[in-house]
Amino acid sequence: MKRSFSIVMGVALLALLVPVHAQERSGTLVVALSSDPTSLFLPRAADRTATNASLPLYDSLVWINDDLEVVPALAERWEISDDGTEYVFHLRRDVTFHNGEPFTAESVVATWETGSDSSNDYSNFYTAANLVEAIDDYTVRITTPEPIATFLTSVALSWGMVPPEYIREVGIDAFARRPVGTGPFRFVSRAAGDRVVMEANPDYWQPDMPMVAGLEFRVIPDASTRMAAIQTGEIHIANRLTPDQAMALEGAAGVEIVSYLNDRAYYVGFKNVGAGAGTPLEDPRVRQALNYGSDRFGIIAAVFAGQAEPIPGFVIEGNLGYDEALMQPFPYDPERAMELLAEAGYPDGFEISMGCPADGYVNINEVCLALQRTLGQIGVEVNVEFRTTNSFWSEAEYGAVGAMFVDSWSSTIGEALPRLDGALMPGNFYTAWHDDRFAERISAIERTVDRGERAALYVEMHELMYEEPPFIYLYQPTIFEAVSDRVQGYLPRAAEEYFLGRVSLD
Repeated sequence: MKRSFSIVMGVALLALLVPVHAQERSGTLVVALSSDPTSLFLPRAADRTATNASLPLYDSLVWINDDLEVVPALAERWEISDDGTEYVFHLRRDVTFHNGEPFTAESVVATWETGSDSSNDYSNFYTAANLVEAIDDYTVRITTPEPIATFLTSVALSWGMVPPEYIREVGIDAFARRPVGTGPFRFVSRAAGDRVVMEANPDYWQPDMPMVAGLEFRVIPDASTRMAAIQTGEIHIANRLTPDQAMALEGAAGVEIVSYLNDRAYYVGFKNVGAGAGTPLEDPRVRQALNYGSDRFGIIAAVFAGQAEPIPGFVIEGNLGYDEALMQPFPYDPERAMELLAEAGYPDGFEISMGCPADGYVNINEVCLALQRTLGQIGVEVNVEFRTTNSFWSEAEYGAVGAMFVDSWSSTIGEALPRLDGALMPGNFYTAWHDDRFAERISAIERTVDRGERAALYVEMHELMYEEPPFIYLYQPTIFEAVSDRVQGYLPRAAEEYFLGRVSLD
């Protein structure tokens, strides 16, 4: 059986779920991870795998439902000032952390303070606020220096509340090793490179969640091993399968295939800092040449059996502002690529290094090697540096690898802003291309509350990023997952997010 999902889906199915009380919880849900989580502390969860493994431990003030609406969570209600820079949240009074600490306004302050620490990968999600104040035990005020159109969405998906006494006592590093939140599951143990074990939170403030007694994330980097494990019943959810593997599993006993278009842009990043400074990449003609010389269409056909879409930039299908008529991918044109290289002073090409997160994404090793071959045909000799995922994402500005790197960036909000901000705003952990023109336009998008005006700004941003590309734009894949037919209520979203509190086992 095959189940396909769009970006917004599943509300009717959720309505059919019957509440399960604590005494009825049974079974341990086992979910495969394609890489070892970099951290279980959300501000340090470097990629989607790490985020998905962290989210069951935490709650935020607000939540994004399946209609992409902001709804109450640990905050029962809130008010926003007329100028859009002040948020006052009124908190629930019946919530405790896994270690017994009460959830109060001081918890929100501590979450902001620790999340803003410069050692974190995503401190920018927290430093977007310049002040967080406890008005009383159950009222908190958050102030931003200017209006931020997607601020509540960012809070919903990034501000996992932490217990102030515990995190201040042990520090961020120790907290990340034994995390504590208010979420539907609580941490039990972690064996690096092997598994993360959690158990149901018996005191969860939503009494019908979770619906299983235990949750285990199993680290299985090899997709064929994940495929075998779902067939033997060792795991219940196998993610990031190749199209061929999904096809091979069609009709397999006890297994269902889930597929959906991923809101994730795969790209080759250029660096004009660190190892990229002073390289040919600083010439926009070279960056355009590398886009013309990358056969993204051939890669999609050969590596993904056609189950991906070429992307024109960072604003992709399903995003606010996307216009297929205006936004076309670079054509594969090696002759034009060589002309541009000659104009830039490199008629014989050049040599350059490119980092690759080994096994970090579906078929990513093959993609890196295919890029090496196709760019070699225009005279650019690419030295591929394979790194483990933890090494690849370990340093600011991709400092662990050379002048180029292969990566991807998802968005959970139906807009390109999170990937634009994360990849191009100077000062962010993973920004390796600095250009004030990009930063100014991203700031304008963040400040613009009107969706129509914001859509127009995305078009302008796309046009600049096409003329002055900071990346080689590659593809947007279709995601394939295999799910045991014992699993009920599993509804992944377009950015590969999944929330397991309402998932049960037959």
